[in-house]
Amino acid sequence: MADVDLEGLPPEEGQNRAFLLAVLALGGLFVVLLFAIGLYGVLARLSLIAILISVELMLNAAGINFMAFNRFLAPDPAVGQIFTLFIMAVAAAEAAIALSIIMAVYRKLKSINAENVNELRG
Repeated sequence: MADVDLEGLPPEEGQNRAFLLAVLALGGLFVVLLFAIGLYGVLARLSLIAILISVELMLNAAGINFMAFNRFLAPDPAVGQIFTLFIMAVAAAEAAIALSIIMAVYRKLKSINAENVNELRG
């Protein structure tokens, strides 16, 4: 926050801007933490359902990030909201397709362990 010039602003506007920057930094920290948890889940879990949930966490982190930066940086408030709606649509389609693939894998292998998916090779 040291590189932001607050000296030319009236005292109340400078305080508001400093507060908004602090909120944006805290929200950014939350988004990074949420994304890191999702990435860890994708890399460390063996269950396909847990991997799917972790990917959903990562997509939610991206949506929150778009909304936060849109609130503070974009002149048009609809831009971040539209991007977030696209992310939600992609997440819904991804969940539906991934669950159908997981159901097919379970019917074939009687397991949803990601290591057993190698056995599906033709």
